[in-house]
Amino acid sequence: MISTANSALLDDLVTANHILVNEGVLDGFGHISVRHDKNPELFLIARSMAPALVTRKDIVCCNLEGQVIDPHGVTSYVERFIHSEIFKVRPEINSVIHSHSPAIIPFGVTGERLRPICHMSGFLGATTPVYEIRNSVGENSDLLIRNQSLGRDLAKVLSNNSVALLRGHGNVCVGVSIQQAVYRAIYTENNAKLQLQARPLGEINYLSDAEALATAEMNDQHLERPWQMWKRNAQNAKFS
Repeated sequence: MISTANSALLDDLVTANHILVNEGVLDGFGHISVRHDKNPELFLIARSMAPALVTRKDIVCCNLEGQVIDPHGVTSYVERFIHSEIFKVRPEINSVIHSHSPAIIPFGVTGERLRPICHMSGFLGATTPVYEIRNSVGENSDLLIRNQSLGRDLAKVLSNNSVALLRGHGNVCVGVSIQQAVYRAIYTENNAKLQLQARPLGEINYLSDAEALATAEMNDQHLERPWQMWKRNAQNAKFS
């Protein structure tokens, strides 16, 4: 199934792993997927490994049940069900990122909502929902989305939003393309940093709903500009 995927798509998936590490969104953990361009019932993701080390030979194919379609028994991430369940209910989404992006964690464990503070993060909208795993399995979990049921619950909380936080765990960002998902993951982290910096200074004047929508639509027209810069920076960092 990997061999049938567009070569450029595979290259972009590898590059996205490296970009997200280089920009401080992923570290030794986290993952990004992309829907298979020939079969929407499949998606591509790396085998279970550090994102900085991903190459094309590390990409595996999964179905929307979260099963790895690989004759050699290669395994992918435990939390691949984040991806499968979102792809299942959001047909317009073609890329999903799960990270432990550090500045975002405080917003998942406090009453402080993550909201768009600048024009680059209008895609956050008025409300960034928080998934509470205790509502699914009580207080004895390891916080990982390790099965279809938990993936389904997370997808419900994400709903039609671009980003959802996972209490004490991180976040998930989605996009219609790898480039859009990467943009959103990076600027979600940037927005969280700015919000944390602004809060001690006084009341924050957030983007209005209309401003958030307008800025998101505008930035979506220019995704290639930051993508090419992030790609070059990752290449210079010699991840592969």
